[in-house]
Parts: sequence; C-alpha cells; structure tokens
Amino acid sequence: MYSILRSIHSYWAFFVLIILAAAILNAFIGKSKGREFSAKDLRISLFGLIFSHIQLLIGLVLYFVSPWFDQWSALGMGVMKDAQARLYLVEHPLTNLIAIVLITMGWSMHKRQTLSSKKFLRIGLFYTLGLLLLLSRIPWDSWI
Repeated sequence: MYSILRSIHSYWAFFVLIILAAAILNAFIGKSKGREFSAKDLRISLFGLIFSHIQLLIGLVLYFVSPWFDQWSALGMGVMKDAQARLYLVEHPLTNLIAIVLITMGWSMHKRQTLSSKKFLRIGLFYTLGLLLLLSRIPWDSWI
C-alpha cells in the first residue's frame, strides 16, 4: 500500500504544480491586462485549490502508513538530528500544510473582493507563496 500511495502522491504532485502555475500565470496576466474575472478564471483557480487539497489528503494518508512514521517511536525527538528523517517527518509535511493554507486563504480572499483586479491579485500572490513553499520542500533526490 505504501508504494502505491507514494507513486500516486508523486505523480499527483505534477498535476498540482502545473495547475498552480497555470492559475498564477492566469491571475497575473488577467491583472496586467485589466480583464474581468470570468468563469474561466474561477475554474482555473478552483482546480488549483482542489488539486492541492487532494494532494494534501493523499500526503496525510501516506504520512501515517510510511515507514518513516515509525522513526517517531524509534528516535523520538532525535528525529530532528537526522536530516533526512526531519525532512520527511517534519519539514515536508509542515511546510506543505502551510502552503495549502496560503492557497486556501488566497481562494477565500478572492471571493470577498468585488474588483476583478483585486481578485486576480489575491489569487496570484497567495498561490505564488503556496507554490514557492511547495517547491522548497519537495524531496528532489527521491521524487519519482
């Protein structure tokens, strides 16, 4: 089960990164061109939100079935001394959770705005911050 979840989590990450990049690009282009926030813009941003939340759910299940999770009982807080265990058990999950919170905040804030330029700005800024955090904690050496 672990290997299947790990593969799903890794491949789904490609979708998340692509759709977030598309939503960010769409938001900044929409803002710079002064376009109205349309149904297409809403869908692109919503897909970014949904895909990232699905990735979070897959990641949470993977976290608890992972062999890395056993390191908590074996090492306790000694996990913080092992760089690889710290990455998989603390840094990756916590940073990515914060990234998903930022993406969710961007989505929530854009809904309260009446001006299209502010809608695009909220999506663009918060999705960008979320994407940067996601990219910062991907374990590149073992991804796929």
